[in-house]
Amino acid sequence: MDAQGRGRADDVDPADQWVLNPRTGEYELRMPPSGPSAPSAPSAPKSSVPGPRTAGRRTSAPGREVPPQRRRRPEPEEPVPGRRGRRPEKKKSRGKKVLLWTGGTMAFVVLVAGVGGYVYLKHLEGNVSTTDVGNAGSSSFSKDEAFNILIIGTDKRTGAGNEGYGDKGSAGHADTNILLHVAEDRSNATALSIPRDLIVDIPDCETKLEDGTTKVVPGSEGVRFNQSLGDLGRDAGCTMRTVTETTGIKPDHFMMADFNAVKTLTSAVGGVDVCVEHAVDDPKSHLQLPAGESTVEGEQALAFVRTRHSFGNEGDLDRIKVQQQFLGSLMRKMSSSDTLTSPTKLVKLAEAATKALTVDSAIGNVGTLKDIALELKKVPPKNITFTTVPVLDNPAEKVKATVVVNETKAPPIFDMIKNDISFTEVEQEKKAKKKKEDAAVAARLEGAKSDPSEIRVRVLNGGAPAGSAQQELNYLQTQAGVAKSENAGNAPADIAKTTLEYAPDQADQARALAEILGLTGAAMKPGESVTNSQGLPTMTLTLGKDFKGAGVKLDATSVKKPDLDNASTADQKLCAS
Repeated sequence: MDAQGRGRADDVDPADQWVLNPRTGEYELRMPPSGPSAPSAPSAPKSSVPGPRTAGRRTSAPGREVPPQRRRRPEPEEPVPGRRGRRPEKKKSRGKKVLLWTGGTMAFVVLVAGVGGYVYLKHLEGNVSTTDVGNAGSSSFSKDEAFNILIIGTDKRTGAGNEGYGDKGSAGHADTNILLHVAEDRSNATALSIPRDLIVDIPDCETKLEDGTTKVVPGSEGVRFNQSLGDLGRDAGCTMRTVTETTGIKPDHFMMADFNAVKTLTSAVGGVDVCVEHAVDDPKSHLQLPAGESTVEGEQALAFVRTRHSFGNEGDLDRIKVQQQFLGSLMRKMSSSDTLTSPTKLVKLAEAATKALTVDSAIGNVGTLKDIALELKKVPPKNITFTTVPVLDNPAEKVKATVVVNETKAPPIFDMIKNDISFTEVEQEKKAKKKKEDAAVAARLEGAKSDPSEIRVRVLNGGAPAGSAQQELNYLQTQAGVAKSENAGNAPADIAKTTLEYAPDQADQARALAEILGLTGAAMKPGESVTNSQGLPTMTLTLGKDFKGAGVKLDATSVKKPDLDNASTADQKLCAS
């Protein structure tokens, strides 16, 4: 229905204001005409234009409508009663893509849509709530670096119809938690679920109060992870600090939502496809599904991700697996052509997503959310890995109710995320990217290579963790056969990327060392040699922030990937069991 048919401009459905421009193939925001709208005449047949004939217009013949002729010059003329006047054409606006991804009781990430129009996006920005988390995260978002977003789903009851979920009167605990790591080159991402019943130490947290003052909430030892939010006034910054304390991985930002997110988002996209191996009839969550595939939305979708008694051993870990499958399905639905070509669905999705969302203040503006959306959209679904922190039953409990980190399996997974290493095979993508390198740069790797025993190099630390230069030196001398190497201490300044500087007559040594370290042509810097402690010319290897550990090639080809329990990727269609 158009604006005139509603009678008031502010009653207009936002989706009705989006019009397909046949010249560009994009949807554009068309605002309703100013001033009072003429009401439609419901009794007038479509085949005629009521009212007297107006100069320069043609009345329609019975059975069809004839559009008015284009006027040669403006005329101060009122629209014909009962007929919609022409709206002034607005400038074409670029489609903005705001990303929202949500699963379980949490909401976020991937608002995939071409809902352009600056004014409307500012309206969406007004829907988003923000929290100042201080130094718990990053102060800004960079499009040129890897980033970590902590996605939190709370058990707080808000909105009608949520009385049966969560704890009555809960301040909102960290009920569902996913640490999303997005690789620097955007070739892959990892979504690491953190069980709410994981026993952790919550550190002291500086929290900003509503009146602008701050207080330090004291930490707690040996408590459930979900208590890092809500208890004692803890905010999402406390949850972020607890993730850092537990995994060694610092979240840069957070995104949080409650029960309503699942209901409103699934309804906005017309339902999400799920699959169960066996029929489900759970009286506690009121979930009823036949075996096989079904489409769920609203209340039924929330029941699907909340039930603990329909799958596996009826525990939280099995529910996490179901939530990960649900999240992958929701991502596919939001990225489908049915959603992307429907302005009605796009507007509903944008409204639902932003109203459901609370983020840290560093990313709480429309420009930053757009940037995050566009960066996330670059990651292929087949390279988005869902996995869970490896855990063991809490040995301190006779009746098993909580879990602890598996200190054998978990650290390698944490290290891979910290070092920006993919859990999926992304070599094809890297080969394609490598082909785009400048021919002269790529040629630095081509040619004769010296024997490792002939390589002379000094190693500097230019941004890697403390002790990295010595660790790499030990590897070069004891395992790589580069005996003529030495530790030159810290570089004058930190650098993002590891580099190898060498003189023209050292090119064969540089190529050999590049092969050992997994350096690209771009990392090799032709220049001048320096003198080592024996007075001989030597190359300079400066370890940057991308250094992944002694003996670990920078292209990650030598990394032995740990086995992941029940891992999946976003492109897989799985059935819950």
